[in-house]
Amino acid sequence: MFSRAQVRRALQRVPGKQRFGIYRFLPFFFVLGGAMEWIMIKVRVGQETFYDVYRRKASERQYQRRLEDTSETNLHKLIKIPTPWQ
Repeated sequence: MFSRAQVRRALQRVPGKQRFGIYRFLPFFFVLGGAMEWIMIKVRVGQETFYDVYRRKASERQYQRRLEDTSETNLHKLIKIPTPWQ
């Protein structure tokens, strides 16, 4: 494992400290985020990517909501809840 002094020394070697301060690390994190997105889109684990799973789960949630809405509507029709103006 790295010691605290080694990490600090490595961070001090990144250029732009005086001009950009802590924001000098922003390009590294931008590239890291782009790489993570690319991996989530392109790399398959088994038969699926991350976005395949996300789309499937979103579709399942939407289907469940429609079933619940339909069952509530049918329930109100069966009960025939009286309204104050009737």
